[in-house]
Amino acid sequence: MAKAKWPIHGEITGPIVMIGFGSIGRGTLPLIERHFNFDKSRMVVIDPRDDDKALLDERGIRFIKEAVTKKNYKKLLGDLLTEGEGQGFCVNLSVDTSSLDIMKLCRKLGVLYVDTVVEPWLGFYFDSKADNASRTNYALRETVREEKRKNPGGTTAVSCCGANPGMVSWFVKQALVNLAADMKLDIKTPAPTDRDGWAKMMKKLGVKGVHIAERDTQRTKQPKPFDTFWNTWSVEGFVSEGLQPAELGWGTHEKWIPKNAKKQKKGNKAAIFLEQPGANTRVRTWCPTPGAQYGFLVTHNESISIADFFTVRDKKGKVTYRPTCHYAYHPCNDAVLSLHEMFGDAGKAQPVFHVLDENELVDGIDELGVLLYGHKKNAYWYGSQLSVEETRQIAPYQNATGLQVTSAVLAGMVWALENPEAGIVETDEMDFKRCLEVQMPYLGPVKGYYSDWTPLDGRPGLFPEDIDTSDPWQFRNILVR
Repeated sequence: MAKAKWPIHGEITGPIVMIGFGSIGRGTLPLIERHFNFDKSRMVVIDPRDDDKALLDERGIRFIKEAVTKKNYKKLLGDLLTEGEGQGFCVNLSVDTSSLDIMKLCRKLGVLYVDTVVEPWLGFYFDSKADNASRTNYALRETVREEKRKNPGGTTAVSCCGANPGMVSWFVKQALVNLAADMKLDIKTPAPTDRDGWAKMMKKLGVKGVHIAERDTQRTKQPKPFDTFWNTWSVEGFVSEGLQPAELGWGTHEKWIPKNAKKQKKGNKAAIFLEQPGANTRVRTWCPTPGAQYGFLVTHNESISIADFFTVRDKKGKVTYRPTCHYAYHPCNDAVLSLHEMFGDAGKAQPVFHVLDENELVDGIDELGVLLYGHKKNAYWYGSQLSVEETRQIAPYQNATGLQVTSAVLAGMVWALENPEAGIVETDEMDFKRCLEVQMPYLGPVKGYYSDWTPLDGRPGLFPEDIDTSDPWQFRNILVR
């Protein structure tokens, strides 16, 4: 691994409690060590599994083998986060732990907080008694937004700050700045300073929608065995979100809606969901390396938060502009095969879950970016093209997918330390320039690409299709039916 002088971004004066030590926890640990001054004797990691306890033992970091649950979280975390002097920091990288409840506890204690997803307590994702509307990320996000409305300001809690959701929201803003410059848009400042300004900028540019367009080409040295689920990041997380309803921010340019689509009845109503699982719903999209490709319309917080953030309303509150926004994810080939096997067995997950580490991968990149489409220059992709080879050189214990997440966690922690009284924030509400400044050294090539591709290319082919030729960027043309 290349030696480099890494900048110290700040000091954590109180205890650090990391919840979860899976693939993302392992990868985040060395970044915390590199970029913060802190007392290792005051750091503790909590996880129900001790597979990688040796990494903590060799560093002298305390480990607690226990699951954080609805019954024990207040006592367990409260005691740990208030030990000694200084301001503590809770880094929640776990599954099956309520982000909202832990966030509220941390803010009550004056402890900084960051997570990568609005996670519920165990049982939420697979509750057969709940209707699909209540199982959506829209519903989960609304609980956090409601808490923000009820208790504005106060100790900073950064919600959904991974690669996506998270980093991609910063990419959207940078892509808009790039697009505005290339289109010679008449704006007074290089970048807007508030939500209203950003929304009006996107509208003025003529952007109809945003795909979180990702292609993971990382390949394994050995073929995947039967009856296992392989992935380049948390299998539990992917299976959980993949079995939630397909979900997307719903734009004002859309003229057609799927028959099985449902609108939300409460909140900002920026999104719709389909009565089918996201990881079994395909959409047409584009990435620089493969070009045109299929992606899975897996629900993510950013699909809703980006559509919500860039909404323009008139003086009476009526929505006059909103972009369509959704994830369009092509995971690594082994994960695609794993999904095929799982849905072939009526959605029953395989008994063995495995996250592929950097030593099992032979090559490949995680090409993760945002595709802004429908404007005068057609489509513009901006994002990270990080390879597993480069990842090995710059950070230990993770593959390319992991580093895109862990470096975003780092950026969120830095921003929270620099803005400790910002209240509950999503990444759309943070300083994108500062966050990308912290993260860029870990993202490999970060580039923008224009494309003349549209979802109508080559269609109709050998068979008749129900398409809208008047507007290539209708969701009707994007959804694979």
